[in-house]
Amino acid sequence: MIAIAIMLMGILSITTLPVSQYPAIAPPSISISATYSGASAKTVEDSVTQIIEQNMTSLDGLMYFSSTSDSNGDASLTLTFENGTDIDTAQVQVQNKLSLATAQLPTEVTKVGITVSKASSSFLMVLGFVSDNDSMDQYDIADYVVSDLYDTLSRLKGVGSVQVFGAQYALRIWLDPGKLETYRLTVSDVISAIQAQNAQVAVGELGAPACSRATTECHDQCTGPDADCRPVQADRNPFHHRRLCPETGRHCTRGTGLTELQHTQQVQRQTRHRGCHFLATGANALETAERIKQTILELEKNFPQGLRAVVPYDTTPFVEVSIKGVVQTLFEAIVLVFLVMYLFLQNLRATLIPTLAVPVVLLGTFGVLAALGYSINMLTMFAMVLAIGLLVDDAIVVVENVERLMSEEKLSPLEATQKSMGQITGALIGIGLVLSSVFVPMAFMAGSTGIIYRQFSITIVAAMALSVIVALVFTPALCVTLLKQHTPQHDTRPAGRASRFLRYSTRTLTQAPHAIRPASGKFLGDQDVSC
Repeated sequence: MIAIAIMLMGILSITTLPVSQYPAIAPPSISISATYSGASAKTVEDSVTQIIEQNMTSLDGLMYFSSTSDSNGDASLTLTFENGTDIDTAQVQVQNKLSLATAQLPTEVTKVGITVSKASSSFLMVLGFVSDNDSMDQYDIADYVVSDLYDTLSRLKGVGSVQVFGAQYALRIWLDPGKLETYRLTVSDVISAIQAQNAQVAVGELGAPACSRATTECHDQCTGPDADCRPVQADRNPFHHRRLCPETGRHCTRGTGLTELQHTQQVQRQTRHRGCHFLATGANALETAERIKQTILELEKNFPQGLRAVVPYDTTPFVEVSIKGVVQTLFEAIVLVFLVMYLFLQNLRATLIPTLAVPVVLLGTFGVLAALGYSINMLTMFAMVLAIGLLVDDAIVVVENVERLMSEEKLSPLEATQKSMGQITGALIGIGLVLSSVFVPMAFMAGSTGIIYRQFSITIVAAMALSVIVALVFTPALCVTLLKQHTPQHDTRPAGRASRFLRYSTRTLTQAPHAIRPASGKFLGDQDVSC
């Protein structure tokens, strides 16, 4: 029952353990992003970045932080914490500190919003979107991805964050200095007028008692109080969401300039139509990538004509191939161990007992990995491959001692097992402690190197500890059940002769370990010993 419980624990853990190529060795980090539209890099540094930095104090486990401010008005701050720090707790602390700095930031920054997210240093996969019929340029595609696909992909299980190399369309306003001077207006006056009148007005209900003209006749957003601001023919491109003035063909304004629909990043830099997915902490890379691909296949049914998605970069094939290779090696090691044991034990029943202990120990080791928050990766799987040759030793010791007592003292399997466990229980525990003492010190190494060796050593130590438990509770029960009473028999078949040859060779070497017969025919050693 104990062995069954260990196996069930391992089976349930395999379904929940994350799968990755290597363990996460990079320290956890939190990213803060803010945008100050129209500001220079120096202005962003002085009015946004430094204020946030000054408030990021007294954070538990914080090692260092780095920040950047660019001429596009973007500010980013990355805080790196010590290994082992709870990333969720760190994010809450950062948000609490950021709330103290919000009141000191410019209004334009707080209106756009400040993003706090778990940072990741590597991409899980990259999705590209291509228009085959050239009906959409890279700005149209970027606008479509942000407005229609971003939210769906970012909400998928296992996706930590999504970075889109592009943005939605925005309205660029070109001011005519001459007209501004004519109307005695400043830039702030124009901004205030736009903010006051660029409001979403409820359509209302026809025939309602308190219905006003504004709620019954206004069916669109207006950018000015003039009568020319009425719904007119839209631009031919379905992705250019703008209204045109019937006289000028441009967006209607108060007469101080003109407006133009433009990509928010078109003036600063050229963008490419692609998006990158970052894996969430502790997520399964293979399942997450497959979930993203299935979602894209479903969304492609509603894509504009000619638009399709491609995957130019994907890390999961390397993970899958690596894990499959290690799993194949694992099964090959089990087969080789079985053949070696059968060669020397010369008893199929006795060979089955240590072999049955292998899956119990390996599945139990998966349960230990899940309890410690580790993942299934190349290091943990490689440790299991090495542990196979060690974990069968305890079961072999039990089987051989029971066989010896049954052969020499003519005891029944039950009596031989009871007497054997009284003799070798201490030895089994000692074997496990000695082998574990070799690998345990590696678990206390610090830094990124310590993370690598910690998972490797803990996997081997857990397998060794479970092998001792299995040898004490599971192997004796199998010995009583599978082994048979020894009876005198003379087997003249080739296999029997091979068995007797191996036993004779082993007995000869153990009876005369120091006897060496030279060419002269005399024995060398402390005393003559006949072979």
